[in-house]
Amino acid sequence: MAETIENSHSDEKPKPRVRPIVRFGIFLVSHSFLVSIVCFTSGVLALFLLPVLAKNTYISENALMPGSASPMLSNQHVSDGNRLVKDLTNSNLKSSETGIESHKIIAQYMLDVGAEVSFHKFHPQMNQFHPLHFFSSPDSGKIQENYSCSSYGINTVGIIRAPRGDGKEAIVLVTPYNALTSSFGEVLSLGIAYSVFSLLTQVTWLAKDIIWLVADSQFGEYAAVSAWLREYQTPKFSSMSALNAEMCPDINNLFEIEVHSMAGSKFSNSFRRAGTMTAALVLKVRDQSEQFDDTISIYAEASNGQMPNLDLINVVNYLAVHRQGLRVNVEKLWSFLNLGWLKSLGEIFESLANIAKSLNPKFKFGIPATEYVEGTAILASSLYYQALGVPTGPHGAFRDYQVDAITLEISPKFSLDKVWRNDIILRGGRLIEGVIRSVNNLLEKFHQSFFLYLLTSPSKFVSVGVYMIAFALLIAPLPMVAASLYVDSNSSSNCSKGDSSTPSAITDTDEHGITIRSWRWLNSAKLVFIVHLWGAIVSVLPYFICQIPDCSPTTSFMIWVLLSILSLLILNSVLASPFACVKASQEKEWALVKSVTISSVFIGLGLMSVINFATAEIGALLMVPMCLLARPLKLDVRAGTFRSCCRIICNLVLGHIAFPPAAFFLLKGMLDGFGSANVGGFWMWVESLWAWNSATYLFIGMVQLPCWVLCVSILFHSC
Repeated sequence: MAETIENSHSDEKPKPRVRPIVRFGIFLVSHSFLVSIVCFTSGVLALFLLPVLAKNTYISENALMPGSASPMLSNQHVSDGNRLVKDLTNSNLKSSETGIESHKIIAQYMLDVGAEVSFHKFHPQMNQFHPLHFFSSPDSGKIQENYSCSSYGINTVGIIRAPRGDGKEAIVLVTPYNALTSSFGEVLSLGIAYSVFSLLTQVTWLAKDIIWLVADSQFGEYAAVSAWLREYQTPKFSSMSALNAEMCPDINNLFEIEVHSMAGSKFSNSFRRAGTMTAALVLKVRDQSEQFDDTISIYAEASNGQMPNLDLINVVNYLAVHRQGLRVNVEKLWSFLNLGWLKSLGEIFESLANIAKSLNPKFKFGIPATEYVEGTAILASSLYYQALGVPTGPHGAFRDYQVDAITLEISPKFSLDKVWRNDIILRGGRLIEGVIRSVNNLLEKFHQSFFLYLLTSPSKFVSVGVYMIAFALLIAPLPMVAASLYVDSNSSSNCSKGDSSTPSAITDTDEHGITIRSWRWLNSAKLVFIVHLWGAIVSVLPYFICQIPDCSPTTSFMIWVLLSILSLLILNSVLASPFACVKASQEKEWALVKSVTISSVFIGLGLMSVINFATAEIGALLMVPMCLLARPLKLDVRAGTFRSCCRIICNLVLGHIAFPPAAFFLLKGMLDGFGSANVGGFWMWVESLWAWNSATYLFIGMVQLPCWVLCVSILFHSC
């Protein structure tokens, strides 16, 4: 008997030891509700702490050395710039012939200082939605197919060859100028650029070619710069120019007559190029200013949230503040400055910092409440414009070709009479000279500093390693809740199917049923896939709606809504119904749908964070709470508890806010007032997103909208 007991003990296999990481994962899944509350609250708190955690900017690339050399721009160069301003101001800029005359004057000034000059003629590009052009540049040959002979622009280009360079690198200076309806600010920006340009033809330290592009902005500043860059980077070897000459002989003859008198060794009718672009500066001057100081505004956001290297902004900020005495501004959301709860939050953070500093004088956490409010307004603006994916200036065209570029807009505090005009030309010219001199010192492209960052002031930033913490905390509950829902659904189903009286009697039929139930999530995955397929169809529908002639924005939006509903009904009837009533034996089917929905949202937000972090951050704030709280309203109504009532209210509120048009109206009302929000405005906003190939449009159509539909279907699920 003892031998039998010993043999039975020896036959027993030891239980496998569970690893600590597995135990921790099981703990998180089993306590997913508590973990979700902690993570999401921490993510929102971390987002509001970003202005406090911002660091002072610093120049990472030592070779830049801003301000190490004394400026060489003198009063003589200022006089040259003033002379150009006077000549352009005195010319009549109302007819098209006078427009060509203005470009001729600018070209003659470039030739007088020894620069190589050429004209670049382009035709306006019509922005039209095309689903295949989101992540690729449009074909330049197709852009010029439809145009009239009376609509074309002329870019004037001057190039200085560096005496110490090999012609492989170049720095670009852009000044937008509309010769037909030019303002004095545009003319003054040309005067500043010409004063610097005339200086650079005389210096001996120049190691990179200088390109001065006078962009014809009659069709838009971005369009002129983009057309020139497209020709610079992707030259055409077709007979398009000959075709243009045959179709518009009068304009081409007039153009040739106007430039014939300037023909010489430095002037060329062909398109001229320099080296690879290292950096680009877009210079503008505002006619009137409401500032108390001479200020310079920096615009850095490019398409799909791309930003230039932070060192370029740091050089401009350092030279403007410490060398030229200019006040530097970055864009902010002014409505945030008047939020009372934001001021209270800033005071709380300031009080906590003071308490911590009293305990430990070395503790440097915290900023004043006023600085916190302004930093939050600038941070919100940076997030907003990056999330839109639309460039904030013509510098965005350079970023599409991986060239670091920013737009600088000078705002004088006084009227631009002769005295203050000389001061602005001198200080603005020396600023541009200093930036060009710093970039000229580089031996390679910008790479030392950050490309992924958020600004909280011109001299403070939040790096990617800090702001990603808030995003990670926001989306961290999603996989845990998805796993918890899947486990609970299968466990409850297995308990209901099993026979507790005979736990050891497992037949083949029971094993087959368990296998079927374990793969039941595929049905939910199919439904989620169908809804996301519908989202892709909705995203493509505007391409066909745009073909309807004379269709107002409101009508286009209504057609879009009707076609979207019709396509959902067709998919519902042909493939499967995401709203079908479940069987009585599948009471937890909604939980599986929610689990798969949360998993798809987690994947979508993760992918979007790689393309455009700001869009993913705002999307997480809208979608994560809606996904976590989604639960059939019937179950909460039956429960009748205080917790269920609160969940019903939250679900209804989030269901309205997370709907894309409703989110647009709410954001539009907060920024510009609710009187400006209308249905047609949403269509125009969406139209601007696809016109700029913004990935935010795809995110709204293929991630946010399907997620909203699935969550609403869960709320109205027939349990």
